[in-house]
Amino acid sequence: MSKNIVWPQKSKELHSNHFDSTVWNDYKFRDDDIIISTYAKTGTTWVQQIVSQLIFDGEEGLQVADMSPWLDLRVPPKDVKLAEVEAQTHRRFIKTHLPVEALVFSPKVKYLYIARDGRDVVWSLYNHHSTANDLWYEALNETPGLVGPPMTKPVDSIVQYYHEWLDNDGYPFWSFWENVRSWWEVRHLPNVMLVHFSNLKKDMPKEILGIAGFLDIDINEENWHEILQHCSFDYMKANATPSVPLGGAFWDGGAKQFIYKGVNGRWRELLNSTEIKKYDSLAVKELGKECAAWLTTGEISEVSLTVQ
Repeated sequence: MSKNIVWPQKSKELHSNHFDSTVWNDYKFRDDDIIISTYAKTGTTWVQQIVSQLIFDGEEGLQVADMSPWLDLRVPPKDVKLAEVEAQTHRRFIKTHLPVEALVFSPKVKYLYIARDGRDVVWSLYNHHSTANDLWYEALNETPGLVGPPMTKPVDSIVQYYHEWLDNDGYPFWSFWENVRSWWEVRHLPNVMLVHFSNLKKDMPKEILGIAGFLDIDINEENWHEILQHCSFDYMKANATPSVPLGGAFWDGGAKQFIYKGVNGRWRELLNSTEIKKYDSLAVKELGKECAAWLTTGEISEVSLTVQ
C-alpha cells in the first residue's frame, strides 16, 4: 500500500446505552482481520453470513453471531469480549456500528461497509425495536457503565417513529448521517469496500464474488452452490438462530423475528410525496449529491471511488 496515503485517525469516543468505543483502543489487530461496519439494519447479519461462508468454504451450521461479535456494544464488558476474540484461531470478522472517527483504523486489515436507504433502515429498525423484550432493555439500561439516557420503548406509529428518527438524526439510536458520511469519505482507501443492500438484493452472486476478491479469498467452485444457498434469505430465515445475538433471546418471536423481511420500499406505502422529498433533500444536504444518490440506489461511479 502506498506510503503517501493519509490513514484515518481516531478523534472521538462514543458512549451510549449501546456503545463503548474505547474497546478498540485495546483491540489487537491481526493483518488478515475483516471489519464489517454498518449503521444498523442495513444488511449486517447478511454480510456476516456471506463472509463466514467465504472463510469456511460453504460450511453449514456456523455460529456466526458468536464468531463475529459486535465489538463496540457495551454488553458484555469489553474485557470479556476482547478475550473471546483474542482466543479465536480462524480468520476473524468483527462487527462494528461506529463511524470511522470513533474507530482505531488499521491500514492492514480489510473493511466492508454496508449501506442502505435510510427509509428502509427505519422500517427494519422499527421492527427490531418494537419486538424487543424486557431482556433487551435490561441489558442496555441496567448493565453498569450506562452513559446518556436509557433506551425507551418506541411509539406505536411507524410513521411517527420515522419522523422522530429523521428529525433527530437517528434517535433513539445514533447518528445516521455521520455514520454514512464518515465511511463515504474513506471510500478511496485500498482496504475499504462499499457494499449496498440493494445490490445484494439485485445480484447476490456478483456481490459475493466482489467481496471474495476484495478479501483475497479463493472460492472453491465445488462449494459455490452451498455458499449461495446458505446466504439466501430463505435459508437464513429458516436457520436464524446461529446468526442472531443470543439466538434471538432479546426479541419476541426469537431469531426469525430479527431476520424479518429483507425487502426495500415498504415506506412508499405510508409516506406521502412531501415526506419523501424531505428525506431526499436532507440526504443531499448531509451527504452531498453523489453520496446521497449512492445511498438511495447503490450506484456509484468509478470517479467517485477514486476521489480523495
